[in-house]
Amino acid sequence: MKKGIAGILLQKEFTHEDITVLLRSDEEDAKLLYAQAAIIKEKYVGNTVYLRGLIEYSNVCGKNCLYCGSRRENRNIKRYTLSEDEALEAVISAWRLGFGSVTIQGGEIESDNHADKIESLIRVIREKTNNEVGVTLSLGEQERDVYRRWYNAGAHRYLLRLEATGRELYNKIHPLDKENHYEKRHACLRAIKETGFQTGTGLLIGLPHQTLSDLADDLIFLRDFDIDMCVMSPFIEHTDTSEGTGGISGFFLKERLFLTLKMTAILRIIMKDINIISSSAMQAVDTEGREKAILAGANIIMPNITPLKYREGYKLYNHKQESKEIDPANVSGLNLTLLPGTEIGLKKWGDATHYKRRKNLVL
Repeated sequence: MKKGIAGILLQKEFTHEDITVLLRSDEEDAKLLYAQAAIIKEKYVGNTVYLRGLIEYSNVCGKNCLYCGSRRENRNIKRYTLSEDEALEAVISAWRLGFGSVTIQGGEIESDNHADKIESLIRVIREKTNNEVGVTLSLGEQERDVYRRWYNAGAHRYLLRLEATGRELYNKIHPLDKENHYEKRHACLRAIKETGFQTGTGLLIGLPHQTLSDLADDLIFLRDFDIDMCVMSPFIEHTDTSEGTGGISGFFLKERLFLTLKMTAILRIIMKDINIISSSAMQAVDTEGREKAILAGANIIMPNITPLKYREGYKLYNHKQESKEIDPANVSGLNLTLLPGTEIGLKKWGDATHYKRRKNLVL
């Protein structure tokens, strides 16, 4: 006899088949998922949403991923890289508004000059904010020594998106060239963890060729790797990529959003005390997308603090939300009327409870 959603949710352990059944939930059954995820989130990480001020540091990238608007061969965007002063000004402004943490995100560049610039930026951020602002990096694949340098400079979280954890699908969405290697990507994720970072990754939900079995495998990978944080994003095409030449379907975006919410809830249920990021792509599909992800188990958001003049140039996907300054009266930008009982964690790093527990276990 096949188990129902309610029965599966009573379990402490979940098989690949269990997860696949949960992913098949319809709108009504998904309410059970969200409710269980909400209970677990409140018990293990609380109802505080923490902020990571997002600095889109550079859209220069050495990779040519088939789905990304910043891919190396896209000639239709103006490339830019923030100066240290521009990035620092954004951080200081966010700090004064109560942000306890920032994320420096950019295209993937491997060079001594780039490594030096990022190391300097990390040090100056920590110095100028009296070590009050935590630093997350999302700057792609690097040599182990570079990760160590950035960690020693004061960054303490690193997000390296895999997008798809299985080799077959990964190779379908990346060109088979010298810059893209499935094994290297995974080796870098291990190096990040071994360096001491709170280690995060990200998945794209609704990719071409992706199956529910693939997504169940992704969740099992996250569990077995013992990840500290994760961002779930619905796949949104960019029309300057091979995956976006057919345009964008609003119907399929809604389907992807629904699947992303279920992935978020299941991840919260099976990895109770990690940090889960409600991505800006959720908001690009649905104006209430970030709030829905929080209700489904997410506890981190990344409001954009990039200088306005650069934001148009950083479009990984179409439909990115209109650029605007942070509202001092509501720095999260969330509609808190949709999130009763939720608090915004101002002036706090919001480190993953999972990471603290994992490090204690190691010790």
